[in-house]
Amino acid sequence: MTADDDGWDLREVVRKLRAFRDARDWSQFHAPKDLAAALAIEAGELQQLFLWKRPDEIEAIVTSEEGRGHIAAEIADVLTFALYLADRLEIDVAGAIAAKIARNESRYPADEHRGVADRARRRGR
Repeated sequence: MTADDDGWDLREVVRKLRAFRDARDWSQFHAPKDLAAALAIEAGELQQLFLWKRPDEIEAIVTSEEGRGHIAAEIADVLTFALYLADRLEIDVAGAIAAKIARNESRYPADEHRGVADRARRRGR
């Protein structure tokens, strides 16, 4: 069963993360610097799944059940620590994402930046 099947939303995910953390008395270890470090470490673990792999090796990973399971677990770890950090700092994640999308829509109009991957070119340099 997936989170979607249970009707989870972001608030429910954060509530479940808090309950998990609090049942273990781990809040005491969740200083912002430690959560930021854990987030970076987990992002590194996600990146490590792809590091030094040829395109055919990556394709094999992303199409295999085992590989997708590893990827999903690492993405879950990254998002978990990002949500713990946002919760600790009382940041409205949905609001922050909406504000970032609005800013990027203004900075990078689709008709001017469609298909441009180079950041310098996107900025008109």
